[in-house]
Amino acid sequence: MATPAAGSPVTCPRCGQRSVPAGGPFCPHCGRYLAPLRWVAEPPPSTVPVTPPRYGAPYTGPPRYRFLPSWGFPAQAWEPPEPLPAAPDPLSATRTTLGSLVPLLWAAATVAVLAAGAEVWRYVLLLDSRDEALSARVVAMSDALVSAAGTVAPLLAVLAGIRLVLWTVRASRAAADAAGVRPAHGVRAIVLGWAVPGLNLAVPGSVLAEIEHAALGRPADERPRPSRLLLVWWALWAAGVVFGIVVLLLSLRSGVQARADGVVLHALVDLLAAVTAGYTAVLVVRLTRLLGPARAGRREVLVRVGPAPSGETDVAAEPAVAGS
Repeated sequence: MATPAAGSPVTCPRCGQRSVPAGGPFCPHCGRYLAPLRWVAEPPPSTVPVTPPRYGAPYTGPPRYRFLPSWGFPAQAWEPPEPLPAAPDPLSATRTTLGSLVPLLWAAATVAVLAAGAEVWRYVLLLDSRDEALSARVVAMSDALVSAAGTVAPLLAVLAGIRLVLWTVRASRAAADAAGVRPAHGVRAIVLGWAVPGLNLAVPGSVLAEIEHAALGRPADERPRPSRLLLVWWALWAAGVVFGIVVLLLSLRSGVQARADGVVLHALVDLLAAVTAGYTAVLVVRLTRLLGPARAGRREVLVRVGPAPSGETDVAAEPAVAGS
């Protein structure tokens, strides 16, 4: 960058007057700045030579192959991708969950009955041990049965409980969609209502009552009135929760009589759990059918083939249920 020599005339770009800027770099006529700038290119101060980048082999054109390469796109016309499958509606999801929930509930009920029978057998052996010595083989069989049933029954109960909570969430949405309203309980409220002690005495029954109320087509502003089936289940569920907590607290006692009482109490808990599980299976099946009974598809089945009066072949068909 450089400026013109001092004393040389400069033309003002604003007023066009040519004058020598004696009093400074300003035009004496209009006062514009008259010092023009001139850019001069100079080499960089560094003395290190810049090495140009090296490239590979010179370009020889596009690649050529002696045979047809095995990679690349298939030689066919482009087709649009298949659309993503639509999410199942709440009623279909409820029926899907019911298919695995009911077998788990009946399996839990069966194992709970076996656990109760094992506890009863243990109590009988305790009574017999007061008068005579017991066979080591019989005692080992009793302990093995109690241990196996006591391990499998809680696992099945947990699995059935998880599916039951999922079924409740989906059934609540299906019932709300059928009634054209929004579910009264959210997903978090339903899950906590099943899991938190104290809340699980009231929330599950109220949610199932709302599902039944909406499935029966009753007015949304009317208070739900649980059926007798639901009231009996509610009583069994509450009794099982309370009785289970009581038995857990009584199991903390020590002594021979406390252990004997614990055997009887555990047998009663197992029986109550079995009845509740079976009753729950019946209840969820009934509520699912109320939400939307599954309609079996119908198809025509060939019954007979015979000659028609006009000489043409007469095919008689009767409707039958699909899958029969």
